[in-house]
Amino acid sequence: MSTRSSRFDDGEHRRPTSARRRIRRLNPPNPLWGSNGVAFGPDGRLYVAQFLAGRISAVDPADGDVEVVVPADGPVRSPDDLAFGADGSMYIADLVPGRVWRRSPRGEYTSVSEEVAVPNGITCVGDRLFVNEMKMDGRLLELFPEGGDPVVLTGGIALGNAMQLGPDGCLYYPHMVSNQVWRISPDGGEPEVVAEDVHDPVAVRFDRGGVLHVLSRGPEGFVTRIDLHGSGSRSLVTSGLVGLDNAAFDAENRMYVSSYAAGGITELHPDGRTRAIVPRGLNGPYGVTVDLGGTVYAADHYRVARPQPTDGDADRGTGTGTGTGTNCDTDTVGRDASGGVTTEALLVFTHGITADRGLLHLTSQYGTVQTYDPARGTGRVRATGLSRPLGIAVRADGALVVAETDAGRIVAIDEDDTVTVVAEGLGHPVDVAFDAEQRCYVSDDRLGAVLRIDGTDRAVPVAEGLGSPQGLAVSGDELFTVDTGQRRLWAISLTTGERRIDAEDLAVGTPPGVARRAEPALFAHGMPGLPAGFAGLAAAPDGSLVLSADGDGTVLRLSPPHDGA
Repeated sequence: MSTRSSRFDDGEHRRPTSARRRIRRLNPPNPLWGSNGVAFGPDGRLYVAQFLAGRISAVDPADGDVEVVVPADGPVRSPDDLAFGADGSMYIADLVPGRVWRRSPRGEYTSVSEEVAVPNGITCVGDRLFVNEMKMDGRLLELFPEGGDPVVLTGGIALGNAMQLGPDGCLYYPHMVSNQVWRISPDGGEPEVVAEDVHDPVAVRFDRGGVLHVLSRGPEGFVTRIDLHGSGSRSLVTSGLVGLDNAAFDAENRMYVSSYAAGGITELHPDGRTRAIVPRGLNGPYGVTVDLGGTVYAADHYRVARPQPTDGDADRGTGTGTGTGTNCDTDTVGRDASGGVTTEALLVFTHGITADRGLLHLTSQYGTVQTYDPARGTGRVRATGLSRPLGIAVRADGALVVAETDAGRIVAIDEDDTVTVVAEGLGHPVDVAFDAEQRCYVSDDRLGAVLRIDGTDRAVPVAEGLGSPQGLAVSGDELFTVDTGQRRLWAISLTTGERRIDAEDLAVGTPPGVARRAEPALFAHGMPGLPAGFAGLAAAPDGSLVLSADGDGTVLRLSPPHDGA
């Protein structure tokens, strides 16, 4: 699969179609579902773990071509790091289920261990295999692919992550919480701190000259270079790459980095210059919203982002539809390293979003609701401990109304952050929206219906048989919802109840040809696990709709036929 193909593409090159609306992408598709652990394989390609997708791809650094080698419906659920053994076997840290896998050169999978909690950093030293745990008081262990009990080298790690053998024969690894880098002999003994006050360390890597590079997970894209075994000098490179995750050096000592926040693969030069190998973009997106000025914001799991089209690029339209349907514009990928997306704020674990009076209100499936002020760059937690809050809307009285999905409730949060129940006893509420008369509507993707809330114990079906409706929006006297099962946009009249299909072949939900999996675990040993997908929808002030195409990493604008923009 080329980087010019969508990660949703099954070879038939489908495009969204509509007989009523003009469809435009606001950003190019993202070939990768985020990018986490990276390692060069025996074939010279760079292998990229994609935690959110549950797959691993191989990237050709020469031309950026991407091939999926570990599919999303295989045995691996949430790969966060990988390493290659001396015989060419790939070892995979499968974080959420707590497994370590071996993939043989023939593509056969065997389980190495299920005794590592939240396995993350993984490395091979000849025929030996080591892995650490990304949790507080985590361990560093040696595993034995041919059998045998794991051996614990050390504990007390404050969130472990990407590690590597240094030129002195020791294993180097970060403590993400304490901003330190440690080392220990592969044979055990006392661990030793080798660097402190490192910016948010997420990965340690040695270049071909033995210089230590410590990647930072923050918005600045810092890389700290420490010549531990030479002059002892320490310098800081600012790459501007948001959310660095991991790195690998090729035989010519070129450095390639990944980003958990934006995906992509980027060559990073020693002076901070960058070159996109695989363009970055959106990991999801999940929820989407439009403020009164027309700015589009997307909740993208690790951040809030803004798709930013330019003339002649991803925002190129194709005109008004006829009876044969309106085709979405062709892919235009890689105009710059950002993939047509700007990070508004690195707000981790963001899924639902709505804009109101200059503020962004956000939900996290891990239980929190917060309000973020883009102008000031400040945030305020509004609620915690909710059971997978997802869709969010603002009521006329200023209260935040939230679909608490796993609790089967709709709750309201007032200005004093008091949480009250609006409705309960629902099945699987995903999103909420209000009409002009402040009637509350809820989508339920398991019931296949949109409901109107008439009191705390009464939900009236407005439309049924909608497949798997998720994102919900009201525009004028019509209600719209995204059906992720049949990949459609439904329009429902609020006056007559009549419904129609406004768009089809949307890149939402599970990609074609990929078997649908059971909902992933939201937590693993107290750490965040995998979020469920969410195809958000919002009504813009100009009458258009904005839709999260979470299958290919784009935001779509669906304009009415009279809109010539």
